[in-house]
Amino acid sequence: MALVRWDPVGELASMEVDRLHNMFSSFYGEGLSRNWVPPVDIYETEQHEVVIKAELPGMKREDLDITFENSVLTLRGERKIENEIARDRFQRMERFRGSFTRSFTLPPTIDAANISASYKDGVLTVRLPQREESKPKQIAVGE
Repeated sequence: MALVRWDPVGELASMEVDRLHNMFSSFYGEGLSRNWVPPVDIYETEQHEVVIKAELPGMKREDLDITFENSVLTLRGERKIENEIARDRFQRMERFRGSFTRSFTLPPTIDAANISASYKDGVLTVRLPQREESKPKQIAVGE
């Protein structure tokens, strides 16, 4: 068992933040809810394909909208509140709900006709291949 130094000032500040949050939440209701932003990973594969992975736990495929226009990929969606639990029953609500939008400017070399998307285990994966003419080519040196 590790010993942890008690920080009374930090704990007091945390209590004040929680108290203020509860005060404004009860006064403004849902109007004070913040927009949420799902975390993403963006990387390029060895096949020169850009891949975007977004964490979207608890969402359904039909709640997601993906568009690609003028080299901008836009992800939109909405995480809904479970109706089986009354709001006054919650002790704490830390998971964000509501709609989100994420946009990414991508290189103009993306082949828009071959973009694909999959959604599994709460992770959205969008694959954006590059056009053949934009991929690096090996050039042989002649005599």
